[in-house]
Amino acid sequence: MRITVDTGRCVGAGQCVLNAPAVFDQDHDGVVEVHDPGAAAADPEAVALAATLCPSAAITVHRD
Repeated sequence: MRITVDTGRCVGAGQCVLNAPAVFDQDHDGVVEVHDPGAAAADPEAVALAATLCPSAAITVHRD
């Protein structure tokens, strides 16, 4: 599993952090950051949910 984020699309809603806090974080402006991409393997359902709930579709989950 690989995660990419489009920081230019992020609106800072925080759904990613609420659903997968081990993987995502927000910078001081509220923009998504991938905190620990390795943690995605531990909870792929939470990561997929975070991507689905992202209102700006800034998160893409690639299942390699």
